[in-house]
Amino acid sequence: MNKVYNNRAWWLILPMLLLVAFSAVIPLMTVVNYSVQDVFDAHTRFFTGTEWFKEMLNDPALQAAVLRQFAFSLTILAIEVPLGIGIALIMPKKGWQASAALILVTMPLLIPWNVVGSIWQIFTRGDIGLMGWSLRELGYGYNITANPVDAWATIILMDVWHWTSLIALLCYSGLRSIPDAYYQAARIDRASKWAVFRYIQLPKLTNVLVIGVLLRFMHSFMIYAEPFVLTGGGPGNSTTFLSQSLTTMAIGQQDLGPSAAFSLIYFLIILLVTWVFYTAIMNMQKDNNKGA
Repeated sequence: MNKVYNNRAWWLILPMLLLVAFSAVIPLMTVVNYSVQDVFDAHTRFFTGTEWFKEMLNDPALQAAVLRQFAFSLTILAIEVPLGIGIALIMPKKGWQASAALILVTMPLLIPWNVVGSIWQIFTRGDIGLMGWSLRELGYGYNITANPVDAWATIILMDVWHWTSLIALLCYSGLRSIPDAYYQAARIDRASKWAVFRYIQLPKLTNVLVIGVLLRFMHSFMIYAEPFVLTGGGPGNSTTFLSQSLTTMAIGQQDLGPSAAFSLIYFLIILLVTWVFYTAIMNMQKDNNKGA
């Protein structure tokens, strides 16, 4: 007897499909359309093919922004992932201390991005900011508006303060999901703390780390509000990242064709690097499972 399938349930997801079409697919197709045209006004445009893409790929300013973006994203991942794991390991697991720790760790994530930039802008001022004033009192000429090293260090520190909590919370949830039987077996075998972390905790954290690394990479690669508010992209172009370059080109200069090509290249870079991260982490997980 053949089983009869009722496909009318597909109509239930039709509103969501329409929402996705209007919020993602149609805007994306509009950007693709602009990327192959030279737009003068609403009624005057000329087909250019791949000329905008070639111009953007050969643009020295864009190439420099890509290098700055990769340097920033890789730096914050190298800091936030180990730091988040460490915080999760030392957080209390039971009692009111666990609740208090969760609230404290979550607080930076609740602050809007533009407000974070404003907070750190005040915090780093030499006259009224605690950090800026303290460094100057110690004899260091701290100035994020004139020294690119100070600007970079401050943006990285700001991002670490704001987003390490995300990695910590994800890792904390992963650690709480490990059965006590694993730790009991480790105590019976007299395993060291490093052995427990290496062979019990870290393999169980792989899935949450995949989520954390992908989220942090995608957000850090699209960062805009915090550095824009804090440094405005300066000194010079030292902290001008891809998102700010794209905004300046699309809104400030009204270059719709080049900015559309720029945004598609931007999107493809994020997609490609995210896939590389995901593949590498999943391969590491397979190797760990084989070793176990």
